[in-house]
Formats: sequence, C-alpha cells, structure tokens
Amino acid sequence: MLVVAGCSSDSDGSGSAPDKGKGSSSATPSAQQSTKTVEPAKFTKLPDVCKSISAKTTASLVPKAKAKNGTTAPSSDTTSRGGCSWNGLEDKGLKGSQYRWLDVSFYRYESDASLGSGQERAQENFTKELAKVQATEGAKKLRTTEVPGVGDQAKAVAYELRKTGEDFKYASIVARTGNVLVLLTYNGAGYAGASAPSDKVMMDGAVKAAKEAVAAVAGAGS
Repeated sequence: MLVVAGCSSDSDGSGSAPDKGKGSSSATPSAQQSTKTVEPAKFTKLPDVCKSISAKTTASLVPKAKAKNGTTAPSSDTTSRGGCSWNGLEDKGLKGSQYRWLDVSFYRYESDASLGSGQERAQENFTKELAKVQATEGAKKLRTTEVPGVGDQAKAVAYELRKTGEDFKYASIVARTGNVLVLLTYNGAGYAGASAPSDKVMMDGAVKAAKEAVAAVAGAGS
C-alpha cells in the first residue's frame, strides 16, 4: 500500500584527470543523507475480518443476518486493509420488524522513515476517522465518549439518522491498537410499528464487538 521513495546520487564515473593548465572541475561530493530511525510497526498482518467477531456475538447483534458468516468487503491488499458486514431484518409478526447492520474495518499502517512509525500514522488517522464520523451529514443528537479498555485508544460516537421514513440509531467505535485502526459501526431501526432500539442496546453491542475485533488483531500476531 505504501511506496518508500529511495534516493540515489549520480556521480561521474569517467575517472579521467583534469587537463593541465585548465581549471579543475570540482568533484561532486556524495550526498550525506541522514537516515531517520522509526519504531517498527507492532503488527505485520491482519486477521480474517469476518472471523474477528465471534459467531455468537454477530448472531446476537444481527439475529437474522442474510449472511451469517458476514460479507467480505473487496480489498486489493488484505495485509493492510479489510472489512466485513452483517445485516438482516428480523420479523416479529404483530410487533413489527427490527433491522440491524454491523460493519467492521481494519486499517494497518507500516512504519516509514518519511512518514513516521506505524503507530504514529495510525494515531494521526484515528483523529481523522473520528472527525469523519462526527461530521456525518444529517446526524442528530450526536455525542462522543471515551471507551476505556478497547485497544490503546478508543472513542464512541452515538447519533440518530432519519432514513427510509424511520429513525435509525447509530453507535460507531473508532479504536486503535498499535499500528492498526479498527472502525466499527452498529445501527438499527424498528419497522412496521416496532420501536427503535435504545441507545444503550446499540452502544453496548458496538463496544462488545469492538473489543473482540481489537483482540483479534493482537491474536493475529506480529
């Protein structure tokens, strides 16, 4: 995913001595390049994203998922990024229906002398990704809180969105573990007269899934 630009210095390889009686051309000195040492990236690979959250957890959060094992997001480099999602509509008869959607993505950053360590780069992008969630268009009642015990740092963003004539409740987690970002979103709505899920139910579910996803990154090894 990343290209490290290398530098080379051109030198005159003729080896001929300057003519007598003429001004000598000065030899081109070798460029003195300082090599910046950066901390090695903590994680060198990613787990299977669709297996990063247990089947028991996904079944409880998305009871009637269309694909129980999740749907893998396309990725041209699965060692650096990947995603998986589950969605489904649970029909409760006269009580209406409940829709749920769960999505998790991983982004791994390499250490680079010109860009910084993988951990530093992940931390920079943590701030950027959190800002994107907080800037969700149409979001109402948006609030951001710290999430202790999830990776090296994590924040949760809860909000509501009006879609398809229904009020959707969202719980998004932005977490960092070492040089890996974990982005997770869990949302749901009630249809056919069913009540929307509570904020607590959505956030508790999102945090539980995020903890498992972060643990899976560590379990994949370095």
